[in-house]
Amino acid sequence: MIGKIRKKINFLFKNKIRIVGLIRMRNEELILEDTLNSFSDIVDGIIVYDDASTDSSVEIAKKHPNVIEIIENEKWKKNRAEEETRHRQTLLDCAKKYKPEWIFYSDCDERFEGDIRDFLVSKNSNEVDGIRISLFDAYITENDKKQYESGKLYDFRKYFGPEKRDILMIWRNLPEVKFEGLDKREPVVKGTIVTRFYCQHYGKSLSVEHWEQTCDYYANSFPKYADKWKKRKGKAIHDSSDFNRKLESWEDVKRKAVKIN
Repeated sequence: MIGKIRKKINFLFKNKIRIVGLIRMRNEELILEDTLNSFSDIVDGIIVYDDASTDSSVEIAKKHPNVIEIIENEKWKKNRAEEETRHRQTLLDCAKKYKPEWIFYSDCDERFEGDIRDFLVSKNSNEVDGIRISLFDAYITENDKKQYESGKLYDFRKYFGPEKRDILMIWRNLPEVKFEGLDKREPVVKGTIVTRFYCQHYGKSLSVEHWEQTCDYYANSFPKYADKWKKRKGKAIHDSSDFNRKLESWEDVKRKAVKIN
């Protein structure tokens, strides 16, 4: 049953939230504690949508002091294009109950750089309706292939692809904002949208094993990406990006960014 259980973890937050964080997860026990800790530096409370995890992810989320609500989906559906949109809209609907000023959607494998919270609570954000954050993929390389086991994920890898995706992750809590369509990972937001801040994305680089699992996930769950991800199997260790560009250090990659969306 979809969204059968909703648990308010800490109702004391209810009237104090200015920024709500949203997260979808499935079997993220390896990185989840650090995800929730780092996200809590930016947001006042976190709402989690669990997509039928079979590990300890839900228990970790329940114990975290900044998780204010968990939506538990008990049955995993293979139609990911539909689910990507619906899950996010469910999270958005839930967030609006808390009447925040801002809503911030993040994936578990993303880590952020910049004074995001300071900007959102300052007068400088008064004319802004949405924020795109520049995201770069981290890569496993021959001299940096140790698998992630614990600790801070930010700056875990040495090298990143220069390909930059400016993704709408933060928006003002307005009634017209919504997720619609298939495989929609950004909401419909009108008004002034700016690009600020940076994101390190670790979806391809936690370990060689995780890379193989990622390839299988996209190949099996998203038909339009199947051929691309099948060809990436067995190629977790990189000497260039998936787009055949030179990998760069984190400081250099921001200067040498190539926008791809």
